[in-house]
Amino acid sequence: MEAIKVAIKQDATGYVLTLRIHPDEIPEQLLRDFVGARYGIAMVRINDDETPVQKTVSDVVKKAGILCRSKNFQNFLKDTFDSELTEQSAASAIHKICFIDSRSDLGKNQAAHKIFNDLLNEYDIWSQSHDDF
Repeated sequence: MEAIKVAIKQDATGYVLTLRIHPDEIPEQLLRDFVGARYGIAMVRINDDETPVQKTVSDVVKKAGILCRSKNFQNFLKDTFDSELTEQSAASAIHKICFIDSRSDLGKNQAAHKIFNDLLNEYDIWSQSHDDF
């Protein structure tokens, strides 16, 4: 189904995303489910021609920079690699894990990009079991 972002806001437990879905595209089961039902979601932004929007090199580099400043990501690295981390040491950990000299290499090196994506997947799994951070 296709949806259009209408609004987003933050509350104490996370973000609340409001999407507009055409009545012909909404799954009937979704209408029947109770408020509070949980769903696994996969979303990709699409262009006007229905093709997925491609991430740019700078998106990956920005993501790495944002994550290094995140206490939650630092805690993930600490739990995973058993060492105390700061923003700087989190960046160094990414360099070491991805075999790069700089986060900007994530946008140029396909192998490093894949390793970084695998690390993000591990982080997502870890985050789900550590919601108290």
